Amino acid sequence: MECKDILNLIAIVVIPIVAVVIGQHLQNRAEIRKDRMHIFKVLMTSRIYGWTQESVHCLNIIDIVFADDKKVRDAWKDLYDKYCVENPDETQIKKIQNAQYKLLETMANSLGYKDKVTWETIQNPYIPKGMLQQINERNQSQQAYNNLLLNMQHMIPKNNRAEENNEH
Repeated sequence: MECKDILNLIAIVVIPIVAVVIGQHLQNRAEIRKDRMHIFKVLMTSRIYGWTQESVHCLNIIDIVFADDKKVRDAWKDLYDKYCVENPDETQIKKIQNAQYKLLETMANSLGYKDKVTWETIQNPYIPKGMLQQINERNQSQQAYNNLLLNMQHMIPKNNRAEENNEH
């Protein structure tokens, strides 16, 4: 066997293995970026609609999906610490909001949007006035319904409620 034949044999064996390894690496990177983008999009949307089950889920997987990004994990830890304050006052609520924005800004930088998604962009979500009015009306209706139920509960004599509870 000549040197050329040995090189061809090595190329035939090594090149497909290298291609698979590189392909797998690129696929893993793309999947991680996709997961990070999903978290970022859900948290950006939560600025408008408030917290949902999905946004809380996304917060809880930051440490996994951004495991190799210390800045994002540190921003999440700072926000988490602020969330742990019971009965926050107005100052603490403002600190929580700033920590939320800081987390989003840090994620944007991590995803390569450093000059495209800025602090100003994060602080100013688009919320149509009609949508805000609908949300407020829905909240007021829900509050009125809750008050009605509470008032009805107080109208039922206590001994009737006790009898009903004993029957169940």
